[in-house]
Amino acid sequence: MSTRFSIFSVFSLLSIIYSPTLSAHFQLLYTPDLMLKKSTDITLKMPFSHPATLGAMMEMPKPEAFTVLHKGQQKNLLAGVKPIQWSSGDTKATAYEAAFKIKSMGDYVFSLTPTPYFEESEALYIQQFTKTIINNAGLPTDWNTETGAKAEIVPLNKPYAVLKGGTFSGIVKYQGEPVPFANIEIEYLNYPPITQSNRFAEKTAGQLPDSFAVHTLTADANGTFVFGIPMAGTWGFAALDLDETARYNGKRVSIDAVIWIQAHDIPLRGN
Repeated sequence: MSTRFSIFSVFSLLSIIYSPTLSAHFQLLYTPDLMLKKSTDITLKMPFSHPATLGAMMEMPKPEAFTVLHKGQQKNLLAGVKPIQWSSGDTKATAYEAAFKIKSMGDYVFSLTPTPYFEESEALYIQQFTKTIINNAGLPTDWNTETGAKAEIVPLNKPYAVLKGGTFSGIVKYQGEPVPFANIEIEYLNYPPITQSNRFAEKTAGQLPDSFAVHTLTADANGTFVFGIPMAGTWGFAALDLDETARYNGKRVSIDAVIWIQAHDIPLRGN
């Protein structure tokens, strides 16, 4: 992890680092709605790609672990993970999905540990410990509970109930300890997943052009960050390379922590 200047503030859209040929790797753990009104069956999709720019898909082996935390109890879901083929633009690769039944009120914290992916262009492995939190029926229970993953972003406000124009904040942790000055990449899910056909849409959501694809910021000395959310939709946060000494198969592995959030428009009611 390289150390840059410390920032603990709301970032505007002007605080962007972007190259037309570069977009961030993001492990998705996706289902369309993170705020449910009642018990239902869901399916979580797990492609690894560059979702802000319809980038190339990356072929992934079966995950190392997949769990859910609900009302303080953690359950192993790895046996239910199944391979699928996922398309992004003109590329297709193996991804994964898992079905789950939301039965009761409260928060469901889903945590995915992928098997490291070898990125030839960077000559290193990437392993993104990814988290998505779903709420059912409005009762908050576990949204800020740590899962025990090697790397994770612990949210400081409910990640499923962020308002457009508001902020999202979190603490980057590695092996249970805050990571000072962690480097964080942020992407908007600009090409909506079409879950029925396992692909990203070929047209954008109509809100964010590719030139605004990757935002970057640096956490403060306590591993804490804040980001201003300019538009409704799904946003991913990836804290990158949290242990420069980490190795896998004799090569460097970038240990990343990822969390997905959902921001909402709140319509104003007339008098």
